[in-house]
Amino acid sequence: MSTFKELGLKPEIVKALTDLGYENPTEIQEKAVPQVIASDQDLKAFAQTGTGKTAAFSLPILQKIDLNNNQVQAIILSPTRELAIQIARNIEEFSTHLKGFGVAAVYGGADISQQMRKLRKGVQIVVGTPGRTVDLIKRKSLRLDSVKWLVLDEADEMLNMGFKDELDQVLEVTPDSKQTLLFSATFPREVDRIARNYMNDPTQIDAGKRNSGSDNVTHEYYVVSDRNRYHALKRIADINPEIYGIIFCRTRRETQEVADKLIQDGYSADSLHGELSQAQRDIVMQKFRKKTLQILVATDVAARGLDVDNLTHVINYKLPDQIESYTHRSGRTGRANSTGISIAIVSPGERRKLSPIERKIGKSFVQKQVPEGKDILKIQLLKLIDKVKDIEVNESQINDFIPEIQEKLADLDRDELIKRFVSIEFNSFLSYYKNASDLNDISSSRRDRRDRDDSRGRRDNENMTRFFINIGRKDKLNPARLIGLINEQNITKNIEIGQIEILDTFSFFELDKNFTNETLAAFTRDSDVEFEGRGVNVEVTEKKRAGSRGGRRDGRKRRSDGGKNHRGANGDRRSKPSGPGSFNKGGFGRDRSDKGRRSKKD
Repeated sequence: MSTFKELGLKPEIVKALTDLGYENPTEIQEKAVPQVIASDQDLKAFAQTGTGKTAAFSLPILQKIDLNNNQVQAIILSPTRELAIQIARNIEEFSTHLKGFGVAAVYGGADISQQMRKLRKGVQIVVGTPGRTVDLIKRKSLRLDSVKWLVLDEADEMLNMGFKDELDQVLEVTPDSKQTLLFSATFPREVDRIARNYMNDPTQIDAGKRNSGSDNVTHEYYVVSDRNRYHALKRIADINPEIYGIIFCRTRRETQEVADKLIQDGYSADSLHGELSQAQRDIVMQKFRKKTLQILVATDVAARGLDVDNLTHVINYKLPDQIESYTHRSGRTGRANSTGISIAIVSPGERRKLSPIERKIGKSFVQKQVPEGKDILKIQLLKLIDKVKDIEVNESQINDFIPEIQEKLADLDRDELIKRFVSIEFNSFLSYYKNASDLNDISSSRRDRRDRDDSRGRRDNENMTRFFINIGRKDKLNPARLIGLINEQNITKNIEIGQIEILDTFSFFELDKNFTNETLAAFTRDSDVEFEGRGVNVEVTEKKRAGSRGGRRDGRKRRSDGGKNHRGANGDRRSKPSGPGSFNKGGFGRDRSDKGRRSKKD
């Protein structure tokens, strides 16, 4: 294994790395740093989450940056503000001994005037989210005509979040001669599309197996009925009293609900999602990094860029829409040579989603039984005893009270004293798990049928409007591209997207019902919305009644343009009934009983 000095880095950078405790480069750093230092060729680099991608692209840029020129020489784009802040913080640490160097992080949710003032002072590197970067360009506060390096970090996620227009606008004001560096933990088809559109004959570097999970992470799953999902989560937390982990949910609403329940039930938990202000997010992350919080409940988007080591668990309260997102989630644990556990809580109908994940990550899930009450009580009791044994006794403070204490306890023998002492702390657990049911008992057909009925009820969410769209799998549509198409219409910021159902020639999606008219107007604006060269038609549908079978799938209201490109419902293939056959078997699809949301961030 080489050293950072052997990679060709200047002494000031090596000293900063040594001060930070970095001894040897990781595989991606060992491959990427010399490549970028020695060549101006565009680069695609793939490595697992937690392997040091930020240093892999920032160290060679710091090596080659002109410290005598305070114009922006490198622009680094990231999908979320948390990731942008983290990258800028890392670069500040790496450049501690470089005199005259400056870096600025620009992102939404913060005072833009402060960011503008910092840019006016002059910095060589800007790390930004696409939306805020474009905003500053339009205000003429950010000039990129001297840029030598453009870094796209998690570029696939930026496309998924609907930032294609912003990427195009940034590229328009950067020189053709720049070097473009693309770094990603996963390799979906979107990355190839980015390379074709934004890069010039890129070379490619792989560190480890693409899309695979870390060798230090084990993957487990628990099968429970959907109504017992939260109860199973609590038991998993209780059987692991030293847990320090992230629980991933699919929507902001679900994230907040789970966090609120955990807090009410006495767990050391908090939430992280898009509705929090930047100040609130900073407070939550500070507490989590200091381990004041044991459990962070987060959405995928909000958790991007979290740089927290020594996580013991990642728990998928709901599986994500895309396999790549699972890879990102599980990669949060098992970092820096430590081990970790990635857990998926699934309903019986969701078990089929695990197979494509296993094929992608090259690892198998191990089914675990939800702990029974007696097992949890034993673990928690022993934890309490260990806590008592390890407690530091302040002899000088307590000695004066010992005689009175002994007098009051004189009538109790040793065994009775232990029982009473333990019960003070333990009665709440004993009460909660008294006669606790077996959450693994989901085999009866009656219970399975009830769970399916619950799923249908969730599909009829009164807060969402269901839309028909006349494009589907044959048009190369997938959930991520549909989310991107919705975001491109600029209906509103952070619109909540519910269930998505991709079929062969048409699809359905749900949006916040408060923006029904805006959605219809957006897709009829100038009648020029297209996807893969095909005109897009969006209509409101009536949600399918629970228990219905066959017949027309949805009764659709024509959109306000008179139903252009509309086909009749009688005999139309769009009336195809739901069922296992309509699920996307070609990849990791969305379970229609769940809701997901991906929102555009700036």
